[in-house]
Amino acid sequence: MDVAEGLAQVRAQIARAAERARRDPAGVELVAVSKRQPSALIREAYAAGHRAFGENYAQELRDKAAELAELPDLRWHAIGPLQTNKAKYVAAVAHAFHALDRAEVARELGRRRLEDPLPCYVEVNVAGEDSKHGVAPEALADLLAELQEVPGIVLVGLMTMPPWGDPEAARPHFRTLRGLAERHGLPGLSMGSTDDVEVAVEEGATIVRVGRSIFGERP
Repeated sequence: MDVAEGLAQVRAQIARAAERARRDPAGVELVAVSKRQPSALIREAYAAGHRAFGENYAQELRDKAAELAELPDLRWHAIGPLQTNKAKYVAAVAHAFHALDRAEVARELGRRRLEDPLPCYVEVNVAGEDSKHGVAPEALADLLAELQEVPGIVLVGLMTMPPWGDPEAARPHFRTLRGLAERHGLPGLSMGSTDDVEVAVEEGATIVRVGRSIFGERP
């Protein structure tokens, strides 16, 4: 399966899930997760009409953005946890940041952002897993209040990564995130990946982050 075929299959999954949920599939953005994948595969996806790509590591994002700078309209999504000393790379090139969970990271992003405010999704550790980043649901309100005062960023939604496994087991976590977003007036829901993308769309995802179904296993 090549990249174009993978993209087509994931878009078909999104369309099927949106139909079941009586949603417009155009309301779901597909971010192709290209971390650890060669730039040649990103070029293949670009040639197939795709423009939004997700990178977990700030320095890899920096390097790929520079290498592919001649491609117009690329939208880079930084989707992994971020250290403050790497915030400058995300602030410089990212279209959005999906893993904000600390005010000090937000302040560094805002300080480094030179153009429009950086759209940010706050990562919520809905399942309370020790291995995952993100703010606890009960601490979300206080963090959001603090982040609202940070210049240079704009809060657009919430993100979560549920425990890996049965896609149906992710459904209650997605529902919890949707409820938190509604409670705090945040329209964006960044949730869903290769294994649970259809469940995420059924539960209201506005952005899904899919890598393996598009690019294959990482090298």
